Amino acid sequence: MPDATTRSGGTATAPPPVPTAELATAVPGPVTSVAPVAAAGLAARCTRALLSPWARLALLVVLLAAGACAVLVFEPHKLLTNGWPPQLGGAAAALVFAAAYGLCTVAFVPRPLLNLAAGALFGSQLGIGAAVAGTVLGAGIAFCLGRLLGQEALRPLLRGRVLQAADGQLSRHGFRSMLAARLFPGVPFWAANYCAAVSRMGLVPFLLATALGSVPNTAAYVVAGARASAPTSPAFLIALACIAVPALVGVVVAWRKRHHLRAR
Repeated sequence: MPDATTRSGGTATAPPPVPTAELATAVPGPVTSVAPVAAAGLAARCTRALLSPWARLALLVVLLAAGACAVLVFEPHKLLTNGWPPQLGGAAAALVFAAAYGLCTVAFVPRPLLNLAAGALFGSQLGIGAAVAGTVLGAGIAFCLGRLLGQEALRPLLRGRVLQAADGQLSRHGFRSMLAARLFPGVPFWAANYCAAVSRMGLVPFLLATALGSVPNTAAYVVAGARASAPTSPAFLIALACIAVPALVGVVVAWRKRHHLRAR
């Protein structure tokens, strides 16, 4: 670089240029850390993995398996069938029974056993109310669990003709389809709950159909449990007939409908 002339007549030599790398290091700038960014990315990936459809389905399977194991270990149905805590009575005992009934049905305890217990513990009228309330509660819990944890993962698997036909029937005609499934005891209670949850059926029609459709069969079992001490009484024999006839009709209807489902 040429020398510059000063006012006094002399010459001043310009300082040598500073390298660009030194300027870059000399100028302070914002300090960034790679570790927090990597940690945030890892946390986001873990969150997506935990909330994925298959992870939620695995959680549902674990919950149901834990419930079934708890029933096998603690045997809560024995409490329902053999007696009730003496400090409870009347409506309070019926409410607690209904809550325990609902949880037991989610854990795959057979409903006929619970219905018989309701009749033996509370008699016909209060027993029917407690059993129907427990039925609706258990169905609602199972439906919500299946809808939140299993629907998104299981819907892509509905590829078979029979499965697609059943899904379409529940999605388009949910109320009457579930009402028929509850009236004719050919479909297991838990299977109907989770099939409805995987379909596009709404929760309110599902609960209404469950409440209405479960009354006849539930009442028959409750009355049979209440009159079990008198097996030759007319009420007990009528209850047995009300249990057997719908079961037979359900078998006949399912046998006739199988061709219709396969043809769709």
